[in-house]
Parts: sequence; C-alpha cells; structure tokens
Amino acid sequence: MLEILNYTKVYGEGKKACDNVSLTVEDGDIFGFIGHNGAGKSTTIKAVVGVLDFDEGEILINGHSVKDEPMECKKIMAYIPDNPDLYENLTGIQYLNFVADVYGVSEQERAVRIKKFADEFEIFEALRDQISSYSHGMKQKVAIISALIHEPKLLVLDEPFVGLDPKATFTLKKSMHEMCEKGTSIFFSTHVLDVAEKLCNKVAIIKKGKIIACGNTEELIGDQSLEEVFMEVANEKQ
Repeated sequence: MLEILNYTKVYGEGKKACDNVSLTVEDGDIFGFIGHNGAGKSTTIKAVVGVLDFDEGEILINGHSVKDEPMECKKIMAYIPDNPDLYENLTGIQYLNFVADVYGVSEQERAVRIKKFADEFEIFEALRDQISSYSHGMKQKVAIISALIHEPKLLVLDEPFVGLDPKATFTLKKSMHEMCEKGTSIFFSTHVLDVAEKLCNKVAIIKKGKIIACGNTEELIGDQSLEEVFMEVANEKQ
C-alpha cells in the first residue's frame, strides 16, 4: 500500500533531514515509526501525505506516485497531524460534513459513521458546539473522526495519542485494529514505545534521518522490549 523508496530530503546548506529512507507498509499493517525528536519522523510523514516536497527517491501509495499523482493518492488516504488545525469558526458537525463532502461520502453513509465514531469517542453532543470552544483532546477526536469518515485505505498519523485521555486512546487503538482487519494500512509515529510494541506488527527506527532497524515487531525485539531495543540501537555510534 505504501512504498517509500530511497527517499531523501535536503534542507539548506546540504543538511539531510532524511537520507535514503526505504520501507514498505503492506495491506493490513499497523506500522510504527519511532525515533528521537528531530530524527526525521515528521519530515517523512509530511512527504508521504504530500505536504512536503523532497529531493530524491519515490513515494508510492497503492502504486500511485505522491509527486506525479497527488490527487489519486489523497483520495484513498487520511492524515492526522500531531497538532490538528481545524476550522474553528465551524461547529464539529459542520466540519465533519465538510470533510465528507470533499471525499464524496453520501449523506446516509456519513450519518452512520459520524454517529458511530462520535459515540465511541464520547463527543456526539459536543458536535453542535463551535470547534473554538473545544479542548485540545476534543479537537484531536474530531480530527480522528474526520480521517475515518471516508474509510481510507491508508491512514497516516503523527503522534496520534498525544492529548487523548485513556479511554479515547483505547478507542483509537480498537478502531485501528478494526480498520486493519478490513485491509486498511496504518503508518504512524509515536514516542509511546509500549503502545507501539503491543499495537504494531511492524516497526522502523529512524536516527539522524536514516533507518537503523526495520522489520516484524516480534522478530525485531526477540525476548527484549521495544524500549530496550530502541535504546540499544539509538545509542550506537554511527
């Protein structure tokens, strides 16, 4: 579903934020992308979703090039940034209907999906209020619902659990599992390594813009924890 092939991003004065990054997220994968702050996680994610241009390599979503066929990619993808920017002059339901309109979701389908997810995230009644009155956690919940409303084939998330209460975190993890059972692929960054270990069937560790470990979670960690493996490889000299 998602192929990142020799992706390189260079900033001013030749500094490589990401250097020859390659990984594959297959149908039904929950793929965790982990690393220190500034390692290149968000830079890679922004390139995947078409927010950030890049210098070398290729990124394919379901065989379509992010560079050459951006609309084809965005039709089947959803993105939740670490700090969602919503239209705060709209109510929650107005915003969700706007997103549903963009993706061509029928009124009948959107009504069912909005009710389902809003109930699960315990935000249904608040959808009548303006987004400007929402807490960070509530905005995060609306952003999550807006990403799920068109049933994307690829869901990309940057630190999705930040700002969520424990119940909402549980609900999101449950939704992620349900989506992957239907064939959706999920690619997300996180600093919460115990969550990544339990949730992801595959992980990649990035350090200073380079992938230093990647593979099946169980095979990668063996009889250790993901935290122990991360500390070992992240502290190795390159």
